[in-house]
Amino acid sequence: MVIYDSIKTYNETFNHPTLHPLVSLLDLSKGNPLKRSKFRLDFYAIIIKDSKCGDLRYGLKHYDYEEGTIVFFGPGQVGGSEPEGEWHQPYGLALVFHPDLIKGTSLAKTIHEYSFFSYDSYEALHVSEKERGLIDICFGNIETEIKQNIDQHSKKILVANIELLLKYCSRFYDRQFITRETANHQVIEKFQNLLTDYILSENLQNTGLPSVTYFAKELHLSPNYLGDLLKKETGKTTLELIHLKILDLAKDKVMDNSKSISEIAYELGFKYPQHFTRLFKQKVGVSPNEFRGLN
Repeated sequence: MVIYDSIKTYNETFNHPTLHPLVSLLDLSKGNPLKRSKFRLDFYAIIIKDSKCGDLRYGLKHYDYEEGTIVFFGPGQVGGSEPEGEWHQPYGLALVFHPDLIKGTSLAKTIHEYSFFSYDSYEALHVSEKERGLIDICFGNIETEIKQNIDQHSKKILVANIELLLKYCSRFYDRQFITRETANHQVIEKFQNLLTDYILSENLQNTGLPSVTYFAKELHLSPNYLGDLLKKETGKTTLELIHLKILDLAKDKVMDNSKSISEIAYELGFKYPQHFTRLFKQKVGVSPNEFRGLN
């Protein structure tokens, strides 16, 4: 695995000068051919490629918009392309910035909200001509600032432009979720079927409560992408949907007076009965025992 532990290391790989130690905007096509391999970035990266150049290995069956494909990487994320060992010529524009660049800024407090930094590469953002134009403007402003001499204003201006870029990307992802409404509904239906099958099987008692990661893996999506899709389509997070389904079953079980609340909690996959009681009261408004008494 190739590890890029600094902006300078990344720049050197693609024959780009290091004008700022914490941020760079480079043309990947100016680098030498590289062997395909897994890599890890210790910083944020936003890479935009022309969808018409071919060689897109993101696993998507179709592209909604073909003016550019944008892939996001967060610090510590592992990426790569196949087949490993094959020589290829990199291409595209890459904006990379170190977490230290945004320390002490408003972006440091909100960067976690841009969940697409944890999406898989095949969940890339595809932009229209108009959207690509806005991205290019942001890239141009950032590049201009990087080429300036570093002064007391540099950090604020750079971070402000990066934050604006991220806001645009967030808007474009919202649009992408909408334009893929049919495909999204298919994902939701599969998720609901998987959830029902899991709850009605012995997995619940033998394995415990299902995790968000479990369903993401079954649906071949990243947990963050699945969560964002479900949130935009249903208004609820993946975990909330899991809990609601569990509680529907729990209400039926609580009505059975032959079993204690603790026994029911274990049957539903909870390691500790008090966790079940707490969740039940939080979502239903009364404790399991109170619900049993009322009904």
